[in-house]
Order: sequence, then C-alpha cells, then structure tokens
Amino acid sequence: MTPQSVPDAVFHTRVRNPDLAGDNPFEWKQLSTSDVFAGKRVVVFALPGAFTPACSESHLPGYERLYDAFVAQGVDSVVCVAVNDAFVMFQWAKSQNIQHVFMLPDGNGEFTRKMGMLVDRSAQGMGMRSWRYSMLVENGDITKLFAEPGLRDNPPGVPMAVSSAETMLDYLQNSSV
Repeated sequence: MTPQSVPDAVFHTRVRNPDLAGDNPFEWKQLSTSDVFAGKRVVVFALPGAFTPACSESHLPGYERLYDAFVAQGVDSVVCVAVNDAFVMFQWAKSQNIQHVFMLPDGNGEFTRKMGMLVDRSAQGMGMRSWRYSMLVENGDITKLFAEPGLRDNPPGVPMAVSSAETMLDYLQNSSV
C-alpha cells in the first residue's frame, strides 16, 4: 500500500563546494525527505537505473524537456529518484545534459523500499532497483501516484505506460488541484 505521505529517508548526495580545490570540488551532503519535499510542490519520477535504455532514451529526457511546462503548473522542482549512488547519478545527468531535473540518489534504496517500490532485478544482474513510477508530492503528501502496472520482482522489463512526463503534465493541466 502506498503511503499517504512520502516516507522519512536520508539521501546521500554530493554538492559542489567552491572552497575546495582540485578536480573534485564536491562534498557529501545528506538530504532528508523534509529537505526535498517540505513546503514544496514536487514532481517525482523513479526509474530502474541510470544509463538503462528506456530511462535514458525517454523517461529522464521527457521530464527535462517538459520542465518549464511543469513550472508553469506551479511545480517547484522535478526530481529523478533511482537506486544508484551520487557518483552514478551525477555522471548520468552530465551525459544526458540535464540542466533542470534534480537527480536524487537513493543509493541504499531506503526511500524506494519505504515507498513499497523496491524490486529484485537480479535476474538481469541489476540487484535491487526501483519500480518505475511518478508522483505529485505537495508539502510531503502524495497527492497523485502513477505506478506502472505489474509490480513484481524480476520482470522481463518495466514498462513506461503511465509514469511518463506527458502523463504527469496532462494530469496537472487537467486536474482541479
């Protein structure tokens, strides 16, 4: 069962620190669920993993492409969650030229597990990963969730029928929220 509020979790992120010299001017910063969602209207989309085909070819690029349309609907931020570490999320965003979507690493799978969306993908050599879904979160409350059908361990693939950027934008444009 999906929680009515986003679960409490800690995200281990890396942020640029201008005071650090060298080729890696980043430091660890822990973000809480409250840091990400409190007092904000956030569109979140979660996917199986960085650099995977559907995630790289359509899911992430769709949310980046429609970012301004989400902002026009009163969204404060668009967040991509994956069970990948901060280093992988950073390199993936860089390779995709992501400028607007906030890449939120759930490297330990804590948030995804507490959402009830952590699935075993070991049949494909991927370990534990997120199911594909999107949601609208308002001040920490989940007001709309689009989860792909067939949630289960080791699916042959994870479809992208209802969690696309276009579906979320259509919902926002046509809801009376």
